Amino acid sequence: MPDDRGQTLPIYIWLTAILLFAAFAFFVFAQAASARNGAQSAADAAALAAAQDARDEIVDQLGVAIGQEDDWLDWLDGDLDPAGAGAAGAAQTLAAANDSTVQGLEFVTLNGFPGFRADIQTNYTVGDSIIPGTEGMQASAHATAVIKPRCDFDLDADPANPVELDCDGEIVDIDPGDFDPIDLPDASVLFAVRLAE
Repeated sequence: MPDDRGQTLPIYIWLTAILLFAAFAFFVFAQAASARNGAQSAADAAALAAAQDARDEIVDQLGVAIGQEDDWLDWLDGDLDPAGAGAAGAAQTLAAANDSTVQGLEFVTLNGFPGFRADIQTNYTVGDSIIPGTEGMQASAHATAVIKPRCDFDLDADPANPVELDCDGEIVDIDPGDFDPIDLPDASVLFAVRLAE
């Protein structure tokens, strides 16, 4: 019997070592998954920030166009490219708030809607682990946010005359002949910003 106990001791040691290694490996995968989730959150925030900034710019330009341009209703279709002058700064600010850096910001059109694709990389790494080479790895992710028009109007409407907009049930009346840009509702009433992927 003593010989049997002596023979099983090495097996228990090996099993314990294997279980410990497996536990540490799962911990590393959990660290990587956490970093990946953090990266995706940062990418989502950056893309949304860029699109929201561009949406605000579109509404500002719409306010200038009403009463001065014959095609101001085109702005409500979402077909016009937003210049997005502040989009990059907005994206970087939100990425930084999530301890990440924007690696690229691209204006895109998805299903006919303008938007932005943000590619980010975390500033932090997976961290120390028992798997060589993983401690310095950073997570990357991308996200795309689009600007969707929310308002319908009579396609035969004369842009020189008063126009009624139905913005998902909220009625907005615009009279180009008696218009002040402050009369426009919040940008979120006219356009929705949503993650596309």
